[in-house]
Amino acid sequence: MAMMFAAACAFAVPANATEGYAAVGFGARHKALAGAGAADSRDATAASLNPAGLVHVGNEMSMSFSAFAPFRQFETDGPGPFLPPGQEVSSDKNLFFVPNVAMSTTALKNPMFDVIAFTMVGNGGMNTSYPSFANADCPLGTKGTGAFCMGPAGVNLLQMVMSVAVAKQIAPGISVGIAPMMALQGFQAHGLEAFSAFSVDPANMDSYKRDWTYGFGVRGGIEIAPMQNVRLGITGNTPIWSENFGKYSGLFAEGGNFDIPASMQIGIAVDMNPQLTFMLDWRHIWFSSTDSVGNPSTNLLMCAPASGNPYCFGGAKGAGFGWKDLDAIKFGVEYRARPSLTLRAGYAWNTQPVRSRDAMLNVLAPAVSQHHITGGLEYDLGGGYHLELAGMFSPSRSVTGPNLFNPIAFNGIADFDQNIKDTMWQMEATVGIKYLFGEADAPLK
Repeated sequence: MAMMFAAACAFAVPANATEGYAAVGFGARHKALAGAGAADSRDATAASLNPAGLVHVGNEMSMSFSAFAPFRQFETDGPGPFLPPGQEVSSDKNLFFVPNVAMSTTALKNPMFDVIAFTMVGNGGMNTSYPSFANADCPLGTKGTGAFCMGPAGVNLLQMVMSVAVAKQIAPGISVGIAPMMALQGFQAHGLEAFSAFSVDPANMDSYKRDWTYGFGVRGGIEIAPMQNVRLGITGNTPIWSENFGKYSGLFAEGGNFDIPASMQIGIAVDMNPQLTFMLDWRHIWFSSTDSVGNPSTNLLMCAPASGNPYCFGGAKGAGFGWKDLDAIKFGVEYRARPSLTLRAGYAWNTQPVRSRDAMLNVLAPAVSQHHITGGLEYDLGGGYHLELAGMFSPSRSVTGPNLFNPIAFNGIADFDQNIKDTMWQMEATVGIKYLFGEADAPLK
């Protein structure tokens, strides 16, 4: 168990090419397809999307690493409480490495299942790290520096998910799969002490220390081939119910709760010919079901901590990031140009989870990206080894909204009219190695 926890800590990552803070795709193939493929599984990472598709995979080990570069910044248009007047501030730490490991085998095939797989993936996350600088808009009693008046500020959310998946072909053209999941989350915040007066537990709001929690959930899926060369896939996962972040019980709603939300994906795959496959998927993530993520930041304006008010940070209805549920449309195409070379491309668009009213708190989590353009390839090196490459570009997107504290008087000044613009753009490059071993006895498409 100790070794597993150590490995999980190593694989937990603070960032990923994101829809909200969830990964767009797992592994080199799915990343190159912009996360499409719920109905088209061709490698062991299928266990992280639709475990039913594992019946097409067989004996395989794969590992990939992504270099992910998210560029985050906020901009203000004038004076206002806390945030600096008329200034553009960029987050530091713009490069992260994201691992993915998957293994599947038919060696344990029995009447209960045809294929079993193990996966360990960087599930998602968010990081901001704003430097210290002179800030003329700080309330009295603060340090007078940094984005939130207490010096350097930011958050670091890390998520890693391990799963053991099994799949069974229950009838010609119909397969099902299930994957119990264990998640590890890490969180750290700093530079938020100025908000301690708005917390039900000020001592556990900004500890500068990383807190770890774990949780459990289940992913399941089905794949159906209603006609030759056409497949439908439906997959989804329960929430990953997690322990509370005890060191941040005064920051996150419900005393530090931060469950990973449920999601669903439905896809269709069509083989235009033996070499060419088109994929179209829809994904839904229930971000609003996790109160720390979905509760409006404006709840803070009803906070009265002395009375144990539930709208304060950490309260039963504590202020959150105000995110909406997210819908994504994904398109992928795979062209098997020759036996040794496969080319891939994809595009994903998602609805905006961040509301304008919540722009101030989302300075810490500016997950405003909406477009992901992807591509990649796979090359057979011989001897069972395959090289996989993928790339992603997400153009700049922004959300603009008012400073949450505009109506409140600070330093004898009232009626501020400051607006805040949160912006992000992203790039990612992935390299992976896949090794095929044993007999290729998985059912073929």
